[in-house]
Amino acid sequence: MKSLKFDVREADLQDLPKLKEFEQSLISFERPFAPNLKKGAITYYDINDLIVRKDALFLVAEIEGVLVGSGYGLLKNAVPYKIPAKFTYLGFMYVVPSNRGKGIIGDIIERLIKWSHEKNIYEIQLDVYAENKWAIKAYEKKGFKPDLLKMRL
Repeated sequence: MKSLKFDVREADLQDLPKLKEFEQSLISFERPFAPNLKKGAITYYDINDLIVRKDALFLVAEIEGVLVGSGYGLLKNAVPYKIPAKFTYLGFMYVVPSNRGKGIIGDIIERLIKWSHEKNIYEIQLDVYAENKWAIKAYEKKGFKPDLLKMRL
């Protein structure tokens, strides 16, 4: 099997149009897991803000100059009754379908964890739909374990 050559770098504002496409693809992919999402066009993220914030690191993966993946880490304060007091929240984990399963998200996650550790943050959290078995498997490969299951009626 030929290894995939990709580069990971910090996102910049010129990436916004493609990242907005990624966001819509991610929302379309997740709609079957979330019947309570509003119909029509919605957004999950303030991508511009996540790119420019000092307490966030937004990464993109590219192959030959074409964006193929994304993910961010955002430093957050924990609720007062939990320790540690700060954690890194990971979000917008996305890879174009033709490049999934090739280690791109794993590389992005590793870099975001390293960035967190450089900031003395060792608690890393993310959200994933319980029925998104592919994503859960990818996160478990990186050491994530289930924590709290949110339920709805």
